[in-house]
Amino acid sequence: MSPRAGKLRKILPTLALTCLTVPALAVSAHATTPTTTPASVSQAAASFPTWGTRWVVHATSDINSPSVGMINQNSAGQDRITADYQVDTGHRVCEGSACSTFMAHITAPVTGFLTVVAVDIPEDRLPGVPVQGDPGGDPQTGSRQRTLERAATWLTANGGRPVPYNQSAYWRDGYRQDCSGYASMALGLPTPGTNTVGLATNRNLTRPIAMGELQPGDLVIDAIGNSNTRHVVIFERWNDAAHTSYLAYEQRGGPGTTHRTLTYGLNGGSEYRAYRPVQYGD
Repeated sequence: MSPRAGKLRKILPTLALTCLTVPALAVSAHATTPTTTPASVSQAAASFPTWGTRWVVHATSDINSPSVGMINQNSAGQDRITADYQVDTGHRVCEGSACSTFMAHITAPVTGFLTVVAVDIPEDRLPGVPVQGDPGGDPQTGSRQRTLERAATWLTANGGRPVPYNQSAYWRDGYRQDCSGYASMALGLPTPGTNTVGLATNRNLTRPIAMGELQPGDLVIDAIGNSNTRHVVIFERWNDAAHTSYLAYEQRGGPGTTHRTLTYGLNGGSEYRAYRPVQYGD
């Protein structure tokens, strides 16, 4: 990284940080599936240098969307981006002391979305570039299908492997690597994630339902005990009409993110209860 880049990076506004675990040399830039640029936005609004290496360009402004390319693969600042608009995703991304919720829709050198912390400028969003809604992203978090899609991303996010479980670490998207951080990520809640008790008791987030009412994207939570006994999983579907077991996404010690058959809450005396995220609107 050039001395200038380091200097500018330090004066980016410092927000309340969530530490991200970033591999050496790799700074994860978030972008989303290629989208059609709004007619109201002029092409090639501005061009900016980047400062780091191995910036990932994503398909959409959803930070969990697939990578569509990479820039600055070998040396810092060898590429410039051409941005025609930017999106306030509401998800803060940090690299060191540089943080921003904005991602830029870029047309060169790769088309896609790039986090603004990749850019060698002193602002937390790109100057002179219009802010637009993202026509191809997912500003609406309240979809059951999107919850399951986001949950599935952690199965392979660690270089094709599951994200490891850790109660005190944060994944590259800013969420805690424990069960409640994982559920918060899947629901699109603010980083670093709400804890298990909060997911069960905050009526702005969930409401209790009967186990038999579970639908895709609902939560099954044990909010009793301590941090070693409390747990939350994301329900996907029943395995049979008798509701004897179900398929769920889970972040747990040992294997990390898993997608497996469970029976939590189905046996007498279980402390697990079913909850429906209020964002679904039903």
